Amino acid sequence: MRVVVEDVTAFRADGMVVDLFEGVTVPDGATGAVDAALGGAIRKLIRLGELTGKWGEQTLVHTLGKMPAERVLVMGLGKPEELSLDRVRVASAEAAKRLRKIGARRVGTIVHGARRGGQGAPGGFNAAQAAQAVAEGALLGLYRFPHYKRENEDGEKEIGTLTIVAEDRQRLRAMTEALRRGRIVAEATNFARDLVNEPGNTLTPTELARRARALTRQAGIRCRVLGPQELRRLGARALLGVARGSQEPPRLIQLEYRGGRRGGPHLGLVGKGITFDAGGISLKPAENMESMKGDMAGAAAVLAATAAIARLALPLDVTTVVPATENLPSGSALKPGDILRAMSGKSIEVVNTDAEGRLILADALHYARRRKVTHLVDVATLTGACVVALGTLNTGAFTNNQALLDRVLAAGKAAGEKIWPLPMDPEYDELIKSDVADIKNTGGRKGGAITGAKFLQHFVGQTPWVHLDIAGTFEADKDKGYQVKGATGVMVRTLVGLAVQLLTE
Repeated sequence: MRVVVEDVTAFRADGMVVDLFEGVTVPDGATGAVDAALGGAIRKLIRLGELTGKWGEQTLVHTLGKMPAERVLVMGLGKPEELSLDRVRVASAEAAKRLRKIGARRVGTIVHGARRGGQGAPGGFNAAQAAQAVAEGALLGLYRFPHYKRENEDGEKEIGTLTIVAEDRQRLRAMTEALRRGRIVAEATNFARDLVNEPGNTLTPTELARRARALTRQAGIRCRVLGPQELRRLGARALLGVARGSQEPPRLIQLEYRGGRRGGPHLGLVGKGITFDAGGISLKPAENMESMKGDMAGAAAVLAATAAIARLALPLDVTTVVPATENLPSGSALKPGDILRAMSGKSIEVVNTDAEGRLILADALHYARRRKVTHLVDVATLTGACVVALGTLNTGAFTNNQALLDRVLAAGKAAGEKIWPLPMDPEYDELIKSDVADIKNTGGRKGGAITGAKFLQHFVGQTPWVHLDIAGTFEADKDKGYQVKGATGVMVRTLVGLAVQLLTE
């Protein structure tokens, strides 16, 4: 992936991507230049009503030797005032997938929506921002998880090179750097997708820790992995309690990236790492249980985001903590009615063993706090109640600090990852009071996503904290734009964006 300054009509490729806004009858800019090279073919299609520029429209035009590019793909961008960076990502993804489907190996594209003037040119973002969005969209949209198939079932070839063709040499350096950023965050997101898509028999807690070590060696991050003996010495009895039902030993994975100055922001990231969740003794229904291999999507997100932050060399400190285990039923498994004492010393009545994510996060959040983080964010596929409340479109957000939540929401909006805040009124604490322990691990069906967050709040103290419940957003049931069927890698790009925002404090 690269940026070149070249006449778009002279670029040699199997496919060249240009765009058109709705309502435009005479295209200008790069699309206008291509139209002229093709003898007015695009204008003729507009007159015939076959090309309208409506959002999502794709029109493939064969150049028949009039340009070095064999085909031109015109992407409809809709109304100029509705164009956003996320639409640029989607258009880039859909274009890349369309050209891959027809066998294109060398692809060129203009930067959608970043033209300096002329008919239909939108505002709101610059060429560098658009270049980053193009890179993110293409790499995310082209993602596949073929590791367990003997061959590509569709017989499609992969795109070999993707080149952004720019017209202004003065913007080349900024666009090249932006493309690098886009590639880093997209590759990190795809790494998270790979982890979540792995089957539970492959991605055990031990294997998750091994992949974290391999990732950090590449990124220059310190990695420490704690096993059962170290966890017992730390008093991590909540994590160890959940792990009792499995033959796979638990792990606590700690990453440390030190890029900041003394007294600067120190971001703490915690991710739920249940590598398979059968519910324990409170066994889940068999239907769709196979998707519970993805109950470590929070862990995947924070590991990948940390690696991206390090590759970008952002000047802040990051400590990442992942508690990893399976949650299975067995003769040694945790039972409803058991009482655990967490690393913080707080006692927990276990009412339902399928509310295990908050148990392992209790120890991980306390562990992260002891690392003197200034901001704390956890990401977890925590509750089915959040899916009921928000569906699969929005991640649920909960906080003890509105300023930090505002930064998370802004980062999510910039990344195109929808986040919706939910209340944390103190009255909800009544629902998780226990008669026999300090708290119990579930408050019942009413407000289940909120009481899950209220449980976690007991372990963060006064540290500014945001809890992100991705139970509804960690996977997609079909391809759409740059989201592909299966794991989404949600929150990786938001967390990287949050790290950038914290540098403005």
